[in-house]
Amino acid sequence: MKVCGVELKGNDAVICLISLADGLYNLHECRVKKLEIRDAMDREQLKKFQFDFSKLMADYQVDQVVIRERMTKGKFAGGAVGFKLEAAIQLSDLDVTLLSPTTIKESLKDSKVKMNFKDTGLKQFQEAAFLTAFAYLEGLQ
Repeated sequence: MKVCGVELKGNDAVICLISLADGLYNLHECRVKKLEIRDAMDREQLKKFQFDFSKLMADYQVDQVVIRERMTKGKFAGGAVGFKLEAAIQLSDLDVTLLSPTTIKESLKDSKVKMNFKDTGLKQFQEAAFLTAFAYLEGLQ
């Protein structure tokens, strides 16, 4: 199963592709590490973001998209643009799941696989997207 972990940060959707087959995790190269939208108030740009994201998932044959959930209110609440991007992803024809930071943390704590993020070869800004996808796959086990 190939999973795309997504962290929505400002005007960006940071992504990481990972798969699990026969008990082995595989990180996949991707032509982009993040998709951005310049003006979230522009309907055409929002539609283009949705199309580009869906096309990317189809090109890489992603089975599941997992988005790191953000708080709706409080000190660490997500911004309006992030919620628009989340809606654009959820309204596409993809299987989308939201994982809360608490669920991610519990899944990683219970994981039998221990790894150092620096050994993955991913960029530092992809860490949350990677952990989201990894936690989802660990939860399936």
